Amino acid sequence: MAEIKQLGIDIELDAETAQGQYSNLAIISHSTSEFVIDFAAVLPGVQKAKVRSRVILTPEHAKRLLLSLQDNVSRYETNVGKIEIPQSARTSGFNKMGEA
Repeated sequence: MAEIKQLGIDIELDAETAQGQYSNLAIISHSTSEFVIDFAAVLPGVQKAKVRSRVILTPEHAKRLLLSLQDNVSRYETNVGKIEIPQSARTSGFNKMGEA
């Protein structure tokens, strides 16, 4: 088990969790009090996707996640190059959103 120190907080990361879960589909829904992000993997030719992970956030933490992702994508693009999203992919995959 690895321990990571960030913002003065000891974060434990066991070996299984450290392996992560692959996801190429995120479904986002929200209510007045929370945002729910379901992460799944869709395989070509398969019409069924199993949710591998669900993250529930307060609206404030959802906004903090958005800002952090924007900052990290910006730094990535500065170092590696612009991330291009094909026009056809703009209506699928991680752009799926819903409202609870």
